[in-house]
Amino acid sequence: MSILKQLDRVVQYFSGAFVRIFGPSDDAYPATGLQPFDGTPMKKGKSLFD
Repeated sequence: MSILKQLDRVVQYFSGAFVRIFGPSDDAYPATGLQPFDGTPMKKGKSLFD
């Protein structure tokens, strides 16, 4: 391979990494945030650790 082709491959490698790190997020996670409590609280004196 010529030096220019190898240099081009190195530049593409690092530019791809740079774009992946500093580019917009491509995560498909749902936005959860703080969730309210939907359950029923335990009654007094019914603790597992008493």
